[in-house]
Amino acid sequence: MSTTLFAAAQVWQDLGIPRSLVHELALKILYLRGELSLRELAHHMRISYSIVEEVFQRLRKEQLCEVKGMVGSVHYITTTSAGKARAAELLSQNQYTGPAPVSLEDYSARVLQQSIRSSSVTPAEVERGFSHLVLAPQTLDQIGTAAVSGTSIFIYGPPGTGKTAIAETLPGLYQDSVWVPHAVEVDGQIITVFDSSVHEPLETSADQDADNRWVLCKRPRIMAGGELTIEMLELQFHPVTKFYAAPLQMKANNGVLIIDDFGRQRMRPEEMLNRWIVPLDRRIDYLTVVGGKKFEIPFDLFVVFATNLEPAQLVDDSFLRRIANKIKVDYVTEEQFHAIFRGVCNDAGLDYKGALVDQLIGLLKTRYKEPLRPCYARDIVRQVSWAARYQGTTPQLDPVAIEQACHRYFVSD
Repeated sequence: MSTTLFAAAQVWQDLGIPRSLVHELALKILYLRGELSLRELAHHMRISYSIVEEVFQRLRKEQLCEVKGMVGSVHYITTTSAGKARAAELLSQNQYTGPAPVSLEDYSARVLQQSIRSSSVTPAEVERGFSHLVLAPQTLDQIGTAAVSGTSIFIYGPPGTGKTAIAETLPGLYQDSVWVPHAVEVDGQIITVFDSSVHEPLETSADQDADNRWVLCKRPRIMAGGELTIEMLELQFHPVTKFYAAPLQMKANNGVLIIDDFGRQRMRPEEMLNRWIVPLDRRIDYLTVVGGKKFEIPFDLFVVFATNLEPAQLVDDSFLRRIANKIKVDYVTEEQFHAIFRGVCNDAGLDYKGALVDQLIGLLKTRYKEPLRPCYARDIVRQVSWAARYQGTTPQLDPVAIEQACHRYFVSD
């Protein structure tokens, strides 16, 4: 994806948003900041100096702001008494004072232009990205095919088999970047989209002629687990600030949304089925603002469902048909378990000893009646390291340490 900055609009008509909204936003910012130069106001609003100068002339004509003073050739402006009263009234209706929003039309067009489905993923990149996991070639091919589709994937299988690890690794396959708007305007309402807690900005060269209402970011990566509720999939209206925050899927547009432990959320799987059956199928979503007005946005994200539960027990066939890719992640072979244990030992700075791993495999099968779950290698090595730290000794793998680690880790009669 190109990192070229968009050219900034030089006249307000090219912003794509109502002129009144631009004037009102500038007035609210001036009121809260006290006084600003036109250049500082343009920087705060992320719009061109020429538009801010036009805004100032209009507000000045309406006696809502005035020149406070000059520093060199730079004018500093502030609100008048009438301007303060008007700004306070506007803030009671909507407290948004961030960068100027982009239009819904521009947002939708940009999302489609930088679709995740157009991102390139190669077998070599998949192999390199998942090199820290021990996966069969067939599984890697399934993962790569799903990533290229940019649609959805259902990762299922028994607990402890690495489903979450696979899900967390998937976003790293997409190495390109996308533009995310600070906010979007819809029918006079403002929806904030850029979220520093989930979007990772990339450095760009400073350019005063660029449309800085957009932020260049890595493709979004959002994970939601048991805390997910149906309300988080709708616009979040704050009753105090009186503007909206985008739902998870809108923040994840052009990126990856991971639903971990699917089926254990604070909503029934059927609720998500009913909410997303159209978006997953048609790649569009419908959101509703207060008052009931609906509008359409692209649903351009790679949705990853990871679960320990049987798919047939969670959702019906109509939903499963809309999940384009399914991967079952199962228990591992003894050879794979050795490979996993070798990697864990290397990460922990311990010597790998094949005979000790054979002993562990024997304990799992005979004493504890456990299958070979990939997580056991990591968890047993952690037990050995924790015990050594408690005893004030250097951790090392030996038959006694393995036996004691299993005794602490597994439930036994």
